[in-house]
Amino acid sequence: MGLNHVDAPGGISLTLGYRDEAALAGAVRALVDAQVASKMTAQDPTLWGPDAEHESSIRLSWVTLAETSRPLVARIEALRAELAADGVDHVVLAGMGGSSLAPEVIAATAGVELVTLDTTDAEQVRSALAEKLERTVLVVSSKSGTTVETDSHRRIYEKAFTDAGIDAASRIVVVTDPGSPLADLATQAGYRALFLAEPHVGGRYSALTAFGLVPAGLAGADISALLDQAAAAAPGLAADSTENPGLRLGAMLGLAHNAGSEKVVLADNRGGISGFGDWAEQLIAESTGKLGKGLLPVVVESVDAPGFADAKRDAILVTIGDLDETHYPASGFGAAVAGPIGAQMLLWEYAIPVAGRLIGINPFGQPDVESAKAAARALLDAPGGQDDDASPEAAAARGVPTFDGVTVYGMPEITSGASSLADVLDRFLALAPASGYVAVQAYLDRLTDDAARLRPLVARKTGLQTTFGWGPRFLHSTGQYHKGGHPNGVFLQILGAVSEAGERQARRDGVAGPPSGAPSEQFGTGSGDLAVPDRPYTLGTLQRAQARGDGSVLGGHGRPVIGLYLWDRAAGLDAIAAALS
Repeated sequence: MGLNHVDAPGGISLTLGYRDEAALAGAVRALVDAQVASKMTAQDPTLWGPDAEHESSIRLSWVTLAETSRPLVARIEALRAELAADGVDHVVLAGMGGSSLAPEVIAATAGVELVTLDTTDAEQVRSALAEKLERTVLVVSSKSGTTVETDSHRRIYEKAFTDAGIDAASRIVVVTDPGSPLADLATQAGYRALFLAEPHVGGRYSALTAFGLVPAGLAGADISALLDQAAAAAPGLAADSTENPGLRLGAMLGLAHNAGSEKVVLADNRGGISGFGDWAEQLIAESTGKLGKGLLPVVVESVDAPGFADAKRDAILVTIGDLDETHYPASGFGAAVAGPIGAQMLLWEYAIPVAGRLIGINPFGQPDVESAKAAARALLDAPGGQDDDASPEAAAARGVPTFDGVTVYGMPEITSGASSLADVLDRFLALAPASGYVAVQAYLDRLTDDAARLRPLVARKTGLQTTFGWGPRFLHSTGQYHKGGHPNGVFLQILGAVSEAGERQARRDGVAGPPSGAPSEQFGTGSGDLAVPDRPYTLGTLQRAQARGDGSVLGGHGRPVIGLYLWDRAAGLDAIAAALS
């Protein structure tokens, strides 16, 4: 594998490894001859074929954001000063997917505090509520204005402010698209500020819109410098040149996919950007994962982690930062990408549509994102809701196996006759094909529940690329790929009791799970749960509906899914880790 390197405007440094350098050079030359970079910058919707033309025509305004978002800077800085004068300096963001991933990365890289609520886990939301409420401003961020998680957070915080004697309207800032229900509500309720985002930008390309800038800027990040970084990189990314890093990176990813290496393994290697892989994950998966094709992003802990150090021929190795010279990709495809965060975001936003053109998909559509949301909504609206026979509580009551405080549900052909949790996991993981992947999906508290340690354990045990996602956060990120991408994944859901009530009751009754016929409100919706004001469900109910809804959609697509329900979260995670080891 040869290496080729370019330094581009904006401080971008790109080193590519490709097993056939002549093929890569030919693909880049074809992109230059077709004027793909300049046409994309001119917002030409024809680049991805007639089927993609309508969607592309309303999704390309991200190419100009480095300039068109400039007026936001002064307004955000003025609002931050106003809030500070009122003693309000603790910023909480309620948002999902593109409304949360970019501002979280921007704030973390800048070293400023931003509390991000992209969860339906009651434990995590309750912890956020308990912190500095008297100094809190809530940024409610939703492109559609109807995101159920974000609406739930708004309702919970509005009640908490009011109960504390705080004028709730003065503590809520809204970011949404023009004409959305949330925009109307913000005006009617007199919320502190309303920011209308550029509507012709999809969520995963919205880092430099109000969705990325308002929360990060209120938290104290230098958003003017962020836009400067993107503006400095823009000329090189718009150029029809073989030195254009967006064309080069996109060509490598597209060619690698078409050669059978469809998994992009991302590792930080002194890149200086905190959590960049989490942001890139949505951009890559939602843009490319459809029609049975796509690039699966796999974010790993380091270049020495399972999945990177031992990657097989199905993987493209990408470091954010320095080139990793210790691991040679078996596929022959690799990259090292360095540069400031604003420049890198724009680089990847150019590169992924280029890859989409080579793969043959519409990078701006997301046909499978809504299916899991619809399934969750149907469960919430169904008579009996949380108490139907598909719930982990009901499953345990029916004698579905429970091992070491972990109830296993789904796929009776896997669970029937199993002797231990390790036996169940062995049977299930064996369903993954040799070139497939495992997705671990944890509907838990991502700040305190140590579930991410399971990713390298599964990867090491199976030798397969293994992704880890916090639910329901991943539904707005990799969820599109899971349903629409390559059909070679298996899916392990992990849910947990909201409090220890269920575990304590089970111990009192002398059983591993809940006693037969026990009311489900004792298990997973106990005293630790949070009601959603003016809605007929709690966060715990919503969380389980999201897991079950996504599981049903995956099952409908023929994807293997099992669930593990933890009656005690810490003990359950320890039991899973032991079973995997």
